[in-house]
Order: sequence, then C-alpha cells, then structure tokens
Amino acid sequence: MTVQAWFLLVLGVMGVLVVVGTVVGSHFLRETTEYSNYVRDRIQPARVEAYRLQSALINQETGARGYILAADPDFLMPYEEGRREEEAAAAELRALVGDEEKLMADLDAIETHAAQWRRVYAEPLISTVVPGEPQFVDPAVVDAGRVAFDRLRAAFEVQNADLTQAREDGIATLEDTRTTRDRILAGMVVVFLLAGVGLAVLLQMIVVRPIQRLRQASRSVVAGQNFEHEIEPQGPADIYALGRDVEDMRERIVRELQVAHEREEQLENQTTELRRSNSELEQFAYVASHDLQEPLRKVASFCQLLEKRYGDKLDERGTQYIAFAVDGAKRMQVLINDLLTFSRVGRVSDAHVRTELDVTLDAALTNISQAVEESGAEITRPESLPTIVGDPTLMIMLWQNLIGNAIKFRHEDRPVEIRVDCEEIVDGDDEFWRFSVQDNGIGIAEEFADKVFVIFQRLHGRDVYTGTGIGLAICRKIVEYHGGEIWLDPQYREGSRFCFTIPKAGDDMSATEVALKGASA
Repeated sequence: MTVQAWFLLVLGVMGVLVVVGTVVGSHFLRETTEYSNYVRDRIQPARVEAYRLQSALINQETGARGYILAADPDFLMPYEEGRREEEAAAAELRALVGDEEKLMADLDAIETHAAQWRRVYAEPLISTVVPGEPQFVDPAVVDAGRVAFDRLRAAFEVQNADLTQAREDGIATLEDTRTTRDRILAGMVVVFLLAGVGLAVLLQMIVVRPIQRLRQASRSVVAGQNFEHEIEPQGPADIYALGRDVEDMRERIVRELQVAHEREEQLENQTTELRRSNSELEQFAYVASHDLQEPLRKVASFCQLLEKRYGDKLDERGTQYIAFAVDGAKRMQVLINDLLTFSRVGRVSDAHVRTELDVTLDAALTNISQAVEESGAEITRPESLPTIVGDPTLMIMLWQNLIGNAIKFRHEDRPVEIRVDCEEIVDGDDEFWRFSVQDNGIGIAEEFADKVFVIFQRLHGRDVYTGTGIGLAICRKIVEYHGGEIWLDPQYREGSRFCFTIPKAGDDMSATEVALKGASA
C-alpha cells in the first residue's frame, strides 16, 4: 500500500467513528434535552398549577363556610372567585399532564371530590341562606361537609406526592442520560486520542523512518563521501518508488561525474592550449603591426619623395595617383593601430583600481581639446562624477571616443552642444551608475542602433567623415569589460544619446569582484 492508501484507511476508520459517535451523541443529547424540558416546562408548572387549584378549593370552602354561618354576601365572593380559579387551574394542569395517566387520575379524583363536596354540602346550604339573617345550622350537616372536604384534602396530598415523585423521576432519568452521554463523549475522545497516537506511530513507521534513511543516504552521496554507496529503497509503495528514483539519479550522477571529469581534463588541456595560442597571437599581432607599418611608412615616404623630386615632370593624373597611394598607406597605418587598440582592451593593462571618473573625463577632454576649440563645442557635465572600480586608461578612451564622435558628427547649422549626465539606478539587488552622452548633431537612425557598435561598420563614406568604424566597438568592449552595457537611446531625436552602465563600487567590493563581473559580461 502507498502512504496515501494508509492515510485513507486510517481516516476512513476515524470517519466511521465520527459518524457513529455523532449519531449516538445526538440521540443522548436529544434525550437529555427532552427530559430537561419535561421537568422544567411540564412538571414544575404542573406543581404550580396544582397548588393554585388546591388554593382555589380551600378559598371556596372558607368562603362557603363563612357565608353559611354569617349570612354575609361578602363571604360569598371568595367562593365564586375560587370556582373560576379552580376551572382555570384545572384546565392548565390538564394541558400540562394530559399524557400522564397517574397525574390525570389525581386531577380527576380532585375534581370528583370537589364536585361531590359542592353538591352535598356547599350548594344546598348556600341556597338556604338568606342574606343578612343568620340562621341555625345543623352540626351534623357541618360535620358531613367537613368529612367531604377532608377527602378532598387527602386527594391534594396524593396529587402533591405524585407530582413530587414525577419530578424526582424526571431528574433521575435526566442525570442518568447525562452520565451516559458524558461517558460516550469521553469514550469518543479516548478513541480519537488512540487513533491519533496510532496515526502518529503509523506515520513514524511507514513514512518518517524510510524518508530519514533515504535522506541520510542522499546526504552521504551529496557530501561526496560515498558516491558508490547504493541507496536501498524501503517503505510503502510510493516512498519505495521515490527511493528507486533517487538511486537511479545517483547512478546517473556517477556516470555524469565520470564524463565531467573526463571533459574537465580535456578543458584543462584546451585552456592551456588557448593560453599559449593567445600569447602567440598577441606576439604575432605586435610583430605584425610593426612589420606591416614599416613597409607602409616606406611606401608613403617614397611616394612623397617621388612627388617632390619628379612632381614637375608628372602630369595631373600621376600626381593624383601618388596622392592616392600616400593616403591609402596612412589609412592602413591608422587601421592597424585601431585594431591593435581594440584587441588590447582588457588584456594589456588589466587594471582594476578605484577610478575617479571626474579625473578620467578631464583627461579625455584634454586629449581632444584642439577639436573642442575648433568646433566651439559647449560641454555640460555634472558637478561631480562617482568613483568606480576599473581601468582609468580605458575610461579615458571611452569618454574620448563618445565625446569625439559627438564633435565629429556635428550639425552644420547649429553650435555643438554636448551634455554628460549621471544617475544612480537600483534594480533589485543590483546597484549601478547610468551615464549618458548626448549631442545635437546629425543623429543616428533607429534601425542602425545596433549596427553602430559592430566593428568596421560605417554609416557614411570616407569622403564625408574620416575614421575606421572601430570607435564605438571599442566603447562597447570597454563597457562590457567593466560589467556594464551600452546602447543608443532610440527615443532621443535631437541628435544622438549614448547610454552606458557601470556597477557601483561599494566599500566592500573588491577589484577582483569587478573583474569577475566584467569577465562574465
């Protein structure tokens, strides 16, 4: 059986006990309520009405005897009121004990004796009395009336005794029913407690212990202590299946680890080979740049000598050809230098120090001060820029490229305005600075927003704007090296606005952490 089946079985048994206990408890609760209502709502009011009936009959006897002896009509009023009170009390009493034969017999006996007393004694004597004229009453008649009323008093005592006994019987039955009900409820509580204990023991035996053994075996494997230890499934069907799955997973992990170790060895060998290859490539690039630039310089120099010495002997087309050759050699030198700069970003200096961006921006503006003066550019910057962890040389290059592009691609019909902004951004647990460099130049179409960061990508001909198309590619490589991103803001229409982010340099953030962020980016 599965754990679910065991639980369903136990819960089913408990459900049956609940239903049985509810039915039995409801039965005894209903009986308790019935007996309680019987004593409170019937017997107790019946006793009150019985006393009221007896009092009414006594008032009749007192009033009749006073009227017969004194012939005073005022004594007859209690008799009449007693008759009415007797009828009302008898009616109420009959309604309360109508289904109790013994109590109804007591009431009928009282009514019979009362009617006989009135017929034999009270009514005949009252009819002979003349109001205001007392008369002699035969003592024998008086004695007969007293005897008749004594029988009525005896009936009173019987009725009171029966009502008291009915009350005591009702209370005793009520107590017995309550005792039985309480015992049943206590028994249900005990059964539920035993069922709970049994469920806890069952849970411990079929669920907790197998899971603990499975957890211990799994921890042993996870801790790397014994990957070869076989996990033995135990417990109910579903936990057994879980153990089987864990064992299958362990076997697969062992196989994957073996494959991973083999791949790790291969990767270490490949990493070593890549490091050697990168070192050789860097040396090759350095040597190739010098070896390529040397013949280019000679070509340019000798072409210029040809123009100087034989310029008067060459026609206009020959001079133009020499100019083309010189220009091509110079552009090739610039292209080689830019490629070297691009390849060395993050690999040559590899500095990660606390860098004040105000200082790097000042250095960049100093480097391009001639272009700033010639263009008359107005540069707006924040009062202070933050400090980051990075490479100062690369940050100078980044500012220089972005601001230099803003000056190069200026609009002919308006003065150059360049604005540098900075703001702090918090995105969840990440905190970084977002910088922007915007201008009022010719701008860049939205469809070229990504193309401008690709190396050698140019949006204009060389005869319009000089350059090799590597500047923005270098900018992106510098920003990504520092763990940030760079993009062209497509919402800005008054020129161009380049935005880039740099992670904040907290006091507890080491240079190694920044380097790792840049490497992952």
